[in-house]
Amino acid sequence: MRAEVDLSGAGAQSVHMPKTPPATRAPSTPLSAPQKALHKLGLVRDIDLALHLPLRYEDATRIVKLRDAREGDVVQIEATVIACDVSYRPRRQLLVEVDDGSEHCTLRFFSFYPSQIKALEVGKRLRVRGEVRGGFLGRTMMHPSFESAGGPLPAALTPVYPTVAGLPQAYLRKAVLAGLARAELGDTFPPEDFAPLNGPGQGGIWTLREALAFLHHPTPDVSLDTLEDHSHPAWQRLKAEELLAQQLSQLRSRRERAALRAPVLAPVSGPAPLYQRLQAALPFALTGAQQRVVTEIGTDLALHKPMHRLLQGDVGAGKTVVAALAAALCIDAGWQCALMAPTEILAEQHFRKLLGWLEPLGVTTAWLTGTQKTKERRTMLALIASGEARLVIGTHAIIQSKVEFHQLALAIIDEQHRFGVAQRLALRNKLLTDGLEPHMLMMTATPIPRTLAMSYYADLDVSTIDELPPGRTPIVTKVVQEARRHEVIDRIRSQVAQGRQVYWVCPLIEESEMLDLSNATETHAELSAALNEGGASVAVGLLHSRMPPDEKKAVMAAFVQGSLSVLVSTTVIEVGVDVPNASLMVIENAQRFGLSQLHQLRGRVGRGAAASACVLLYSTGEAPRLGEAARERLKAMAQTNDGFEIARRDLEIRGPGEFLGARQSGDAMLRFADLATDGHILDWARREAPRLLDHYPALAHKHVQRWLGGKSDFLKA
Repeated sequence: MRAEVDLSGAGAQSVHMPKTPPATRAPSTPLSAPQKALHKLGLVRDIDLALHLPLRYEDATRIVKLRDAREGDVVQIEATVIACDVSYRPRRQLLVEVDDGSEHCTLRFFSFYPSQIKALEVGKRLRVRGEVRGGFLGRTMMHPSFESAGGPLPAALTPVYPTVAGLPQAYLRKAVLAGLARAELGDTFPPEDFAPLNGPGQGGIWTLREALAFLHHPTPDVSLDTLEDHSHPAWQRLKAEELLAQQLSQLRSRRERAALRAPVLAPVSGPAPLYQRLQAALPFALTGAQQRVVTEIGTDLALHKPMHRLLQGDVGAGKTVVAALAAALCIDAGWQCALMAPTEILAEQHFRKLLGWLEPLGVTTAWLTGTQKTKERRTMLALIASGEARLVIGTHAIIQSKVEFHQLALAIIDEQHRFGVAQRLALRNKLLTDGLEPHMLMMTATPIPRTLAMSYYADLDVSTIDELPPGRTPIVTKVVQEARRHEVIDRIRSQVAQGRQVYWVCPLIEESEMLDLSNATETHAELSAALNEGGASVAVGLLHSRMPPDEKKAVMAAFVQGSLSVLVSTTVIEVGVDVPNASLMVIENAQRFGLSQLHQLRGRVGRGAAASACVLLYSTGEAPRLGEAARERLKAMAQTNDGFEIARRDLEIRGPGEFLGARQSGDAMLRFADLATDGHILDWARREAPRLLDHYPALAHKHVQRWLGGKSDFLKA
């Protein structure tokens, strides 16, 4: 634990506080620099200040003798200045020698002011706090904090808060203390309801005010371990409050949506509806999981309230055919369906597949992207507006203002975490019929761990395809060091000689001074040269996001058709690309990728009958070994192909961001609770939320406003 450095000129007492507290100053009054910094941290309301918890604590409650301090300890001493000099070798510095009666210690300052020299003159009695270091010339403290000795010692640990430039700790401590005193922290749910979370020996039920007061200024006898791992009862109370706010917000959104009306897409009776004809025309039988999920979706579509369902399934589980059958139900009922994908490659993949299934059955399908020629786009817009195009597939171009649907009833969003709140709302608003909302089906190939589904996705109904279609070959994953790169290239030669195709994925397309990574362009040149030695003729393609759309389309088409044996690519091929003949995936600098992303990339192979492999090529750079998180990711990839297990481990390693994407507009919305360890608190919050909303709606609203403010709006898309 390092000491908090104070270079303000006269120790901790030198910071001037404004007479008007930050949170109550009139809006028209110009803000001071520290107040602007508070706003930058989002500390606007009194409750914001009260919930701004310390990063760590300093123990200023006791005085330690230098003889009892070990090197590296952060201690507080009381000592007398016996020497104070400015030295110019090897650089300008202030050297202050102090004696606490047991040993001497040198205080070293590289940045100082005349006022500090005066405060540190010989004979002054000081209270000094810093990290004790050893050395050839004796003990030292670098830039310790100090103040005059003699005042009473604090009764609690001193908080050290997260801060930004221009916001000193002393100012922030006083602002937080003032906000805590002013904040309205009354209970918003009956205290006895919290009792199930209080374990044995935890000293009864903590109120929110008691919990916050303790966490800002804990007593010195507290176990620091329980503060740091957030297992202390005060932390449990805060996490329970936060998760309850999230559950209330999600439940309220779900109920508000249930009150809306949507088109009833009931099954059609009569001769050969499209749904039945499509199912009969498919060249494969649905798995049991696919049949179950289609039934769940069909049940929702037949209701007069909008479906808001998340369809999750592992890579290759067969989500596209489920989407096609859902679209058929919509078209059977006389309405239009839209399918939106995050990239043109994925959108085109869907278009070709669904066109192949539905066009022979008489369904007109429109295609919309941002790169279309004007004439083609005008034709597509007319088909959509007239209703002749029953199915519309495309990228975010679908939600542009010029796109007018005749009767949109079902919106399908693939890889939904890639779209922001505003984009999903824009698609929902494309239904022009008064008073009706379209049904929403969101799909993801990144399985959602249980605790995440119960928290961030609690406003959705979740359908899970937990069974892979027959014929998918297991993928063998190997973790290989960069030094064995030549062996990987030999493996590629072998695969190409057998008529197979290979992906090689790179994380960058240009050299970076910050990351010593091979780029896709260099790798393409390297593989082209290595695989065509001795007169061989191996076609190697290159694909990255900065290529013109037509060129990207041509390269991808050549690989799909088999005229390219090797495709060097950035992560634009992460989702949607389906080439059954591809049997080897090489991911370069795999340590730089997230776990879910690695799993997505691995899923591009193993789609045919041939044995498939994924090589995770890693480099440690100048470091002697991989970092802990990177090692855990690569280990998980080598141990399992199960996307649900991968998702669970990814949540443990990286937190919820990888799964949420833009769902919350970049705001994870959980500051204190940890879904990997607080599942029991989440279970409690799920049980408590309906009871609180039903019996104490005013308190429920107050609770959500206290914790989320306006952020709860992000949960409605």
